[in-house]
Amino acid sequence: MLGCVCACGGGTDAPGQTYAGIQQRGEIRWGADRAGGEPFVFEDPTDTTKLIGFEVDIMDALSRRLGVKHQMVQHTWSQLVPSLQRGDFDIVINGLEATQERRDQILLSDPYFIYAETLAVRKGDPYMSIFDLAGRRVGTLNQTYAFDIIGMLPLTLAPYEGNEEPYIDLELGRVDGVLLDNIIADRYGCKRDRVHCLPYDVARGAYAIGIRKNDVELKAALDGALAAMKKDGELEKILTKWKLWDHRQTEAISDSVAPAPRGFDWDMVRNFLEAAWLTLVLSVLAFLIAVPLGVLLAIGRVYGGPFASTAARMYIELFRGTPVLLQLFVLYYGIGDYINFGPIQAGVIGLGLNYAAYEAEVYRGALLAIPRGQSEASRALGMGPFQTLRHIMVPQAFRLALPPMTNDFVALLKDSSLVSTIAAIELTKRMQMAALEMRSYVIPGLLCAALYLLLSFPLSELARRLERRLARDQRPHAL
Repeated sequence: MLGCVCACGGGTDAPGQTYAGIQQRGEIRWGADRAGGEPFVFEDPTDTTKLIGFEVDIMDALSRRLGVKHQMVQHTWSQLVPSLQRGDFDIVINGLEATQERRDQILLSDPYFIYAETLAVRKGDPYMSIFDLAGRRVGTLNQTYAFDIIGMLPLTLAPYEGNEEPYIDLELGRVDGVLLDNIIADRYGCKRDRVHCLPYDVARGAYAIGIRKNDVELKAALDGALAAMKKDGELEKILTKWKLWDHRQTEAISDSVAPAPRGFDWDMVRNFLEAAWLTLVLSVLAFLIAVPLGVLLAIGRVYGGPFASTAARMYIELFRGTPVLLQLFVLYYGIGDYINFGPIQAGVIGLGLNYAAYEAEVYRGALLAIPRGQSEASRALGMGPFQTLRHIMVPQAFRLALPPMTNDFVALLKDSSLVSTIAAIELTKRMQMAALEMRSYVIPGLLCAALYLLLSFPLSELARRLERRLARDQRPHAL
């Protein structure tokens, strides 16, 4: 079976032979992420089976000049460079900024677009430059030149994964500024009623095609095709079509200034420990919501009347049947104009409400597992329904539910990484940021895994000891 899987993935060209492989196949495969939206690569609103965008038009022109067809390979934007390096496609063309960090990893073609970093602030705020935001939260996308700029200044970084989310948070007062490429700012930020884009370039940079290190021949071919497109005006026509051509495209730019690769030091360890603490706090607070709410839902399903039972079941099916990530987005962005939660608040509430649905089913099963004679005996002793639940049913159900509860808490500890999508820097997000700074995933990944294990194992052991203490009438060890 393993051999079959390996054979299916064995289509990668030999190192340095990608261009020859493209000519032989008659097709060049390029990596991109259609989720990046207009004007890069996105689905045609009139025909969702078709991709459009200025980079699609550029690939049409490049492949025609190379004498081959082209095929887009969908990948998450943040993983495009690692996926290129492992051979998932031949090149990357998707707003890939020509930074020194990327030059250290891969080859970059000549630029095909010159962008500017645009700073956006709320209308009415007194900030006139990025230096006025010292000590303030400034949002941007991860793995971008703007990300590096913010890291080199005395600003508090708020990393995002999407183009629109930083500007939503800017309007809601969750961040004080947003620094992004003008191509993004013009379409997703500057048109908003409560956002003002400052009329100067914080910095400039270039988009280039990403190529594997050994593919020098392919780089030469692409550079030649781009030079021909610039000479005969086809590149200008494409950029003009998408309203991207401006004076910057004919002006020289200096190399992007980026921080040197960071070493593993005590400051990085401290950052990891702070992120681990945030992860633990998020998980504990969310579970403190999930447990009592789950108990109430379980009681409603088992002992409630038709209305309470139906309402509890609807809640459980809603929160179990929809992704927790979607629930976080609705809680943080969807109702942000009405209830302005911070990222930590939204994460705690969202995870707590979601896991309450799972805990409810755990407790329901535990309640149903208690012999009927227990409740009958309590009634014979004159206990009412509330006394029976409090003194007889719930304590026994808790003992039965303890093992799956422990498992759910460990799962919640790991699911807390989803809060990074709403600009909270928890443990997994810190690992990703450290990996970018160090240009390696090995040490940050191992440290992240060790901290997750350090957080989860003591809690599992505590639950195990508690389970033994509550179950003295049972065998202390499993067979």
